[in-house]
Amino acid sequence: QVQLVESGGGLVQAGDSLQLSCAAQRVTLSSLGMGWFRQAPGKGREFVSTITWNGGRTLYADSVKGRFTISRDGAKNTVSLQMSSLKSEDTAVYYCVADTSPSCAVYGCTSGESFKFWGQGIQVTVSS
Repeated sequence: QVQLVESGGGLVQAGDSLQLSCAAQRVTLSSLGMGWFRQAPGKGREFVSTITWNGGRTLYADSVKGRFTISRDGAKNTVSLQMSSLKSEDTAVYYCVADTSPSCAVYGCTSGESFKFWGQGIQVTVSS
């Protein structure tokens, strides 16, 4: 069973930067399409970003494009989300996701239903 463990969340001020990391356990990262979703209080789950198995393709939500960068480190078996110019509306619980399907691993998925494996979530709070 794939396990995803997020780290790096916390409380920051608007305009600050923060990096989230996701460690994949019991699986080789190179076989996975991975990404990040978030859920703000009282709102639905929202796609943030995804990266294909070799990092060759990355996709971003319009709300974070130009501010967030997703990357993966095969040697460390981790995926990271570098968040810059943070805004109060970025406040949410962030979830690392992964799936082995070719559609996610090769082409990139943006739907939550496409990802079989989810981390436990980590809180990011941006104060204005």
